[in-house]
Amino acid sequence: MSDKEDHAGEYTDTKPKQRFRDRSKEMLSKQAVQTKQILSKQAVKIAKQAEEHERFINKVTHLLGVLGFGAFCFLLGARPQDIPYVYCLFYVIFVPLRWIYYRFKKWHYYLLDFCYYANTIFVVDLLFYPRNEKLFMVCFSFAEGPLAWALIVWRCSLVFSSVDKIVSVLIHLLPGIVFFTIRWWNPATFEAMHPEGTARRTTWPYVEDRSFLWKWLFLVPLVAYTLWQVLYFLIVNVLRRQRLLRDPEVMTSYRELSKKAQKANNIWWRLSGLLGDQNRMLMYIFLQGVFTVATMALAVPIFLSYELHVVFQILKVSASIWNGGSFLLEVMPRQAILKEKKKSEMQPVQAHQLDQSSIVTENGMELNNGVENSDS
Repeated sequence: MSDKEDHAGEYTDTKPKQRFRDRSKEMLSKQAVQTKQILSKQAVKIAKQAEEHERFINKVTHLLGVLGFGAFCFLLGARPQDIPYVYCLFYVIFVPLRWIYYRFKKWHYYLLDFCYYANTIFVVDLLFYPRNEKLFMVCFSFAEGPLAWALIVWRCSLVFSSVDKIVSVLIHLLPGIVFFTIRWWNPATFEAMHPEGTARRTTWPYVEDRSFLWKWLFLVPLVAYTLWQVLYFLIVNVLRRQRLLRDPEVMTSYRELSKKAQKANNIWWRLSGLLGDQNRMLMYIFLQGVFTVATMALAVPIFLSYELHVVFQILKVSASIWNGGSFLLEVMPRQAILKEKKKSEMQPVQAHQLDQSSIVTENGMELNNGVENSDS
C-alpha cells in the first residue's frame, strides 16, 4: 500500500508541473505571434507614411545621397582603412530598414537572395575574422564575382533620389570596394606583408601556389554558393510553396525576372524555356549557376592584378551611374506620366462615389423626416 501511495503522490506532484509547462509554452507562443503581428503592422504603417510623403523624401534622399557619395570618396582617399567599418554601418542600418519596406510591398523574399547571404558573410569576416586570409579570399570571390557582375548584367541604377536604388547598388558595389582597399591600400595589409622576425611576404593574403589560389578563390566559394542555392530552394520552393501559390503578389527573384523576361521576350526567357514551361525554375537555377561559375573564375585574374582591379572598379561605378542616367531620362518621365494618368482617372470615380454617397445621405434624411411627420 505504501508503494502505491508513493506512486500516487509522485503522479500528483508531476501533474501540476506538466500543466505549468504547457501553460508557459502556450503563453510564449501567443506572445511570439502577437510580437510578429505588431512588427508587421508597424512595418506597414511606416511604409504607408513614407509613400504619402514620397516627393519630399526623394528630395532629402537626393541631397543626402550626393553629400554621402562625396564624403565616401574623400574617406576612400584619406582613410581607406576605415572603409570596412563604413560598410558594416551601412549594412546594419539599411538592411533592416529594407526588410520593413519590402515586408509592406510583399518583396521580403528578396532578402533570401545570394547578395544578402554573401553580405552577411562579409560582415562576419570584417568584424570577427579580419585576419583570416582564407575567409578573405572566399569573400573576395563573392564580392568581385557574382555580386559585381550582377551590378552590370542586371543594370542596377545609381539614382540619388531613390533610397531603394541606392541601397541596391551599394549592396553589390560596396563589398568590392571594401576588399579592394584591404587588398591594395590598407596600411594594416602592408604591415602583414612583413611581420617582425619573418621574411617579407609579397602579398596579403599570401598565395602559396596556383592550387591554393583556385581552391580558396573558386572551389570553396562555389561550395558555399551551392549550400545557399539548396537552402534557398528548400525555403522558397518547398517550405513556403503554398504561401507563394496563395498570393501571386508576393515577389521572389525568380518571379520578378521571369515576369520581366516574358514581357521583353528576351534571350533569358527563351533560354529558360528550352526544357518547357514546367522546367523554367530548374533552367533558371542552372543559368544562375553558370553565371556564378563564370564570374568566380573571372575574379581570379582580378585578384592577381592591381591594374585590372582598378579598371574593374571604374567599370562598375561607371555602369551604375550610366544606368542611373538612363533611368532618370527615360524611365522616370514615363512613370510620372502614368502616375498622373492614374490620378486623373481616379478623380472622376472618387467624385462619382461622393455624389452617390451624398444622394444616399439625402434620401436617408428625407425618409427620417417622413417618419417623424407621420409619427406626429
